Amino acid sequence: MNENNEDCEVPEEESARSMNQESGELVVGLDIGTTKICCVVGEIIDDSVAIIGVGTAPSQGLKKGVVVNIESTVSSIQRAVASAEDAAGVDLSSVYVYVGIAGNHIKGFNSPGILAINNREIKQADIDEVIAAARTVKISENQRVIHVMPQEYMVDDHTGIQNPVGMTGVRLVTNVHIVTADIGAVHNVVTCCNKAGLEVAELVLESIASANAVLSADEMELGVALIDIGGGTTDLAVFCDGTIRHTCEVGLGGHNLTNDISVGLRTPLQEAERLKEDYGGAISSVIKPNFVVDVPTVGDREPRKVTQKILVDILEARIVEILEMMNRELVASGQKNKINGGVVITGGTALLANLVELAEQIFDLPVRIGYPAGVTGRVEDLHSPRCTTAVGLVMFGRNKHREGFRHEQTVVGRVKDWLKKMM
Repeated sequence: MNENNEDCEVPEEESARSMNQESGELVVGLDIGTTKICCVVGEIIDDSVAIIGVGTAPSQGLKKGVVVNIESTVSSIQRAVASAEDAAGVDLSSVYVYVGIAGNHIKGFNSPGILAINNREIKQADIDEVIAAARTVKISENQRVIHVMPQEYMVDDHTGIQNPVGMTGVRLVTNVHIVTADIGAVHNVVTCCNKAGLEVAELVLESIASANAVLSADEMELGVALIDIGGGTTDLAVFCDGTIRHTCEVGLGGHNLTNDISVGLRTPLQEAERLKEDYGGAISSVIKPNFVVDVPTVGDREPRKVTQKILVDILEARIVEILEMMNRELVASGQKNKINGGVVITGGTALLANLVELAEQIFDLPVRIGYPAGVTGRVEDLHSPRCTTAVGLVMFGRNKHREGFRHEQTVVGRVKDWLKKMM
């Protein structure tokens, strides 16, 4: 999840669409982050998506990407949605919304599926059946599948096939990447959205959503690791040969950096966040040792003088921990030697000075910062790594529209079905 909200603020101006403008279908992305809620409204016109409204609000009621207070979360969502509705001049109560989900309760793994074809032409129904076979795996009682993403197909001895429809063979095999989430966490997110007056079309893993907004087709083909460092979690997604290969979530993010400053320098969290943004960095050795900053304290005490190097020392220790965790995960997954396109870092913490240089040292790979791209309209409100997930959710919804996706059953209905099965 993305960390902060300042760069996503919408200027106070008349932004409702002209009455004579032909409007397309609306698609909405809602990033329910640990430190901010970001709602982005897009309009699909001629197979592209134009941003027509953005709304943000401070997030209250979440911890490490998981809802811990429903009423506070609902209130935060309502404020962000109301701001987006005002900016876009639309009512979102009847619009399906794509909602991001993250947290270390999410699990990702690969699974194979096999189907006998018996020397006939492969049809779409066979694709659906072999994917269903791949997803028939035992998972924990409290986990439910939120994504099943085909990686490739094999027809007999022919591998690396992206679409086998129309081919003939004896056996059809697929490998899929499955993502599961804790059913209680899913239920709480959906409940908050419903209480805020929204219909949830689909819950989307945030790293998958962010990939839509920051990764190029060439990077995903060549091999790339996307690291989204949000407020409460850090999400990893690895792509190679144009498809997803690995996902991982850890419960550390930008809020941990802020908290470290707060504790280490004995300053309130709000001041710690300001100090991180104004004077923070990822490498302390490049900081002038004699540069001093004022650190506010609690009560009526006078601010203390602290060198910027001490501040950056605190931040460097935590960001090194996060990046080294990601590097170990890449090695353990067996995917690191396939990342020929390098590493892309996004999320609010991606704005930390000298982060690229530090990450290149740790990963021994080229690194760049990922900014949202691929949309038109009010992009000036979204040109920040903090807004990546929300833009990616809109693009995910656009892709569903391209595929002719229809919401036969809302997420609410699926959650109710899951809960019934558990009782």
